[in-house]
Amino acid sequence: MESPDVEATDTELPFSTEDPYATEEPVYAAGPEGEIDQTAAEKGWETDVYEPSALVTAVGKDLVHGPEELGQSPAQWLVEGMKMEGDEKHILLLGIPKLCPKWSSAVKAAAAAKYERWFGDGTYLVSSKKADGEQTIPPGTYRAEGAMENCYWERTSEAGEIIANNFATSARKITVTIRSSDGQFTSQECATWKPVK
Repeated sequence: MESPDVEATDTELPFSTEDPYATEEPVYAAGPEGEIDQTAAEKGWETDVYEPSALVTAVGKDLVHGPEELGQSPAQWLVEGMKMEGDEKHILLLGIPKLCPKWSSAVKAAAAAKYERWFGDGTYLVSSKKADGEQTIPPGTYRAEGAMENCYWERTSEAGEIIANNFATSARKITVTIRSSDGQFTSQECATWKPVK
């Protein structure tokens, strides 16, 4: 038996098929996170890995221990460790004061490239200017503080001859003045060296 021909007709459904929440505009979370994401989208700022607010949160958490573990000041860590530049710099300048206000001054100092440099273990070329491929330390007076066991430091000439050195088996505070005529400064198992103001 043949089926009768059925004409295709538009049948109206008894309910709407449109999503009442659909919108052409992106929807941002409420609060400071949403403000950061919205502003970044409006300005065209992007990150490779995170949403802008997630980047700010991750950097804020990393600032708690990251710089200290590397023997760097927070602003130094932002510049030298993160290569704070471009859109990420703008996102952090906007977001850190909103989500991690404790680190606002570090972000501002990093953005202005005017920050204090700290130094951990290693051998540094004594120079006021950064040298490509070399760790440098400017001449000046530096202090390492904390519980230090088996801390060794030395100042050497450009030829590597020891000018001054010390091996401290137990120390709480060590101060060293590095002169512009020194060639290198070496530190092993000491606390972080910070400029004396």
